[in-house]
Amino acid sequence: MSGLGLAGKIAIVTGAGRGLGFAFAKGLADEGAKVVVADINGDAASEVAKNLSANGAKAFPSVVNVADENSVVAMVDQVISAFGCVDVLVNNAGVYAGLKRKPFYEISVEEWDRVMNVNLKGAFLCAKAVYPLMKGRGGKIINVASATVFSGSPLWMHYVASKGGMIAMTRVMAREIGDDGITANALAPGFTLTEASRSAIEDAETYGVARGSIHRAAQPDDMVGTCLWLASPLSNFVTGQTVIVDGGRQFI
Repeated sequence: MSGLGLAGKIAIVTGAGRGLGFAFAKGLADEGAKVVVADINGDAASEVAKNLSANGAKAFPSVVNVADENSVVAMVDQVISAFGCVDVLVNNAGVYAGLKRKPFYEISVEEWDRVMNVNLKGAFLCAKAVYPLMKGRGGKIINVASATVFSGSPLWMHYVASKGGMIAMTRVMAREIGDDGITANALAPGFTLTEASRSAIEDAETYGVARGSIHRAAQPDDMVGTCLWLASPLSNFVTGQTVIVDGGRQFI
């Protein structure tokens, strides 16, 4: 532990069954937080929680469909029963793996709605559900957006729009909950080498590397430090902000 003040805090990480979510969950657990590993894939959530617990962390699985309000409420009720409170919410769950790059005029309404329901509505529902638990006692909400919003990455309009909506939502959220002692910030990763990214981009290892100030591909662990900082007391006067973590890539 590095003394970030996260020991004993209750943290929910959605989409924690793999990729960035797993990295965030592990980072928080390593700092002594009690981590709720929330994922729509129950087997993945259980496996991650089991592995973290085997290394001395306090991690607990929870099956949730963030696009379904009843499922989100049930997850939060489960956390209340176990811990009585929530200190940190990392809204990481999202649809990305399996999306095919295509021009916006070829995206079906069904696919558009699916991306928006999970990526944007899911974060809204989770934040709405934990707000009563944070009100008056403080809390940290971290919405995982994407640097693609700033580059206008083509052929991903539904994904990019959903992440842009998350940044806008974060700005409004911060204004509305600041007096309750809660901060809301967005973490916007650049292209990161996760399982989903490798399946989406053929040349994932070198994709965009030449445009960076740091000439290597981003790894999930590169995002963890910013997440921990935003979750910790060190960022108590930071809210409504979007932190881009992309190795200094040029947006061209």
